[in-house]
Amino acid sequence: MSSLFRPRARCWLSITLSTLYLGIAPLAQADSAILEGERFHPQVGEHGMVATSHYLASQIAHDVLAKGGNAVDAAVTAGFALAVTQPRSGNIGGGGFMLISDEQRDEVIAIDYREKAPAAAYTTMFQNDQGEAVPKLSRFTHNAAGVPGTVAGLALALDKYGTLSLAEALAPAIKLAEEGFEVPPRFAEGLAQAKDRLEQWDATRKVFYKPDGSNYQAGELFRQPDLAATLKRIAAQGPREFYEGETARLISAEMQRHGGLMTAQDLADYQPTIRKPVHGNYRGYDVYAMSPPSSGGAHIVQMLNILEGYDIHAMGFNSARTIHLMAEAMQRAYADRAEYLGDPDFVDVPLAGLTSPAYAAELRGEIPLDHATPSAEIAAGNPLPYESNETTHFSIADDSGLAVSNTYTINFSYGSGIVVDGAGFLLNNEMDDFSAKPGAPNAYGLIGGEANKIEPRKRMLSSMTPTIVKKDGKNFLITGSPGGSRIITTTLQVVMNVIDHGMNIQSAVSAPRIHHQWLPDEIRIEDGISPDTQALLEAMGHTLSQQEAMGAAQSILIEPDGTFTGGADPRRSTSSAMGL
Repeated sequence: MSSLFRPRARCWLSITLSTLYLGIAPLAQADSAILEGERFHPQVGEHGMVATSHYLASQIAHDVLAKGGNAVDAAVTAGFALAVTQPRSGNIGGGGFMLISDEQRDEVIAIDYREKAPAAAYTTMFQNDQGEAVPKLSRFTHNAAGVPGTVAGLALALDKYGTLSLAEALAPAIKLAEEGFEVPPRFAEGLAQAKDRLEQWDATRKVFYKPDGSNYQAGELFRQPDLAATLKRIAAQGPREFYEGETARLISAEMQRHGGLMTAQDLADYQPTIRKPVHGNYRGYDVYAMSPPSSGGAHIVQMLNILEGYDIHAMGFNSARTIHLMAEAMQRAYADRAEYLGDPDFVDVPLAGLTSPAYAAELRGEIPLDHATPSAEIAAGNPLPYESNETTHFSIADDSGLAVSNTYTINFSYGSGIVVDGAGFLLNNEMDDFSAKPGAPNAYGLIGGEANKIEPRKRMLSSMTPTIVKKDGKNFLITGSPGGSRIITTTLQVVMNVIDHGMNIQSAVSAPRIHHQWLPDEIRIEDGISPDTQALLEAMGHTLSQQEAMGAAQSILIEPDGTFTGGADPRRSTSSAMGL
């Protein structure tokens, strides 16, 4: 059995004892050490676990739990801390989704704090006179920004499930912004790489580069006084300060200076929404994931429903047969995504049909076992009846039965690249997640349709997939990931690695990943897929494309005895899991 997998029935100790009873001399200590254990070791905790993409946020969330706060307290505090320490993806200028599972109440809720289009937005706003989509307009202008939802969403979660005040939850982030923190290598490298784009804006240049224009180096102190002042105002006046107070005035002024459509009224009108998460069942486990306007939950359940009809465990982890079947399921889900998914407040999403086992069986019947299906032969199915790369995800669980899975983003690395002058935070460019023109791909190559066209006050479609898996009513797996269009498939593979392949949580998040999104017609693979497997897949007709690593699935697995295990994804160098 591969050392990737969590041993089920036997361990090296029982084997050694057996050899003693048989009168066989045990192996030398050095040799037995080679046989024992696993290659990837999760963090372990007795009373809780945090897994975030930045060690400072993980430490802050851990401290909240250690002082008696619950998982939601820790999650909100971490969310604001990440807005300071990881501005390329953490944010108060963006939005996201949070899943909260409460064992005591026997409920799982979804908080939708996704951004909204301004009231003045219109369907063709990112097209030229010839009706062609102009990507720059939806990505690097003030009109690329949707109305931010993070502050309202995190405050709602804290008010409904937390025990801390908003001021208490903001205090660590305020301290980090005001006093500064030591720049890690990834932070310095990211700003250096994005400099050509970011220095075009005076306010952005003032925040992220030194007064002489030079770059911050790893180990230097980085302070953000304007952001600290913004966070202090929110702490003192509450979340509506962001939407109706001085911060709102600064955002409105920024828009007016540059012809942006977002107004003070758009900010004042913004509210997060509590939704019912998508629910499915996979091999006896209850899977809860984000509902529309995220496409993630619908398609996680859809793909799991398809794959449940195969003995994935027997086929083996990342074997050619397993990858083939995953890719075929992914293709069909992404074809449906392009056709049916959008903001449920504006369009009828066939959620019941997409997540139906009967529909999955129909799709499964179309999948050949010995060769690839060309994407040109796959169209959206009939699931009736109706019913980014720089994102960041964190997972937190406590011993009171609360678990939080949160994914939020400003879309691209550093979003639009535009800092709100005087407020110190970056604006998102989530308007690019709408269909600028039906049939035209967005920055992640995802094809959009009429369901996701731009409309006033509409939430744009997302791939963010915060997910919580339960077993017999108990929280079991808390996961999710950044990664744009790869979020859904990354999360899918973490779930399968644990349930189908018996991996511990660190193995599950560290293992090599694959991705197929229908168009382009290729399986994207990470380094680590064997050449023999690749040859078998190519012989079946698949096109493979090896590219950089995908996702950063900060995850938690709660063992049957109640032990918390945390897996920090090594694909992000600042990732950190800490047990309590």
